[in-house]
Amino acid sequence: EVQLVESGGGLVQAGGSLRLSCAASGFTDDDYAIAWFRQVPGKEREGVSCINKSDGRTYYADSVKGRFTISGTNAKNMVILQMNSLKPEDTAVYYCAASRAPGERRCVDFGDWGQGTQVTVSS
Repeated sequence: EVQLVESGGGLVQAGGSLRLSCAASGFTDDDYAIAWFRQVPGKEREGVSCINKSDGRTYYADSVKGRFTISGTNAKNMVILQMNSLKPEDTAVYYCAASRAPGERRCVDFGDWGQGTQVTVSS
């Protein structure tokens, strides 16, 4: 059974930084992807970034390119989202999700989700 646990959310002033972590368990290899999504009440969930652990490819939403960085760590099955130059519009609940979908669906179809962590950016 796959389990995802997010941590690292909090309150930060605009221009500041936060580091989110997603600890994934239940995988026996690196043939999967981890993505970060965010959601504000009343709005649709937005994909933020994705890393395909099998080949290291990364993807970013235009709204976070140049400010956010997704990476794997030496700790097994841990994915980090480093968020710099934060803006008030980055305020949301951030979720990590896992995908084992094949090929081009790898960073598109997600079957497992974490509980989320709140990020609040004050102006």
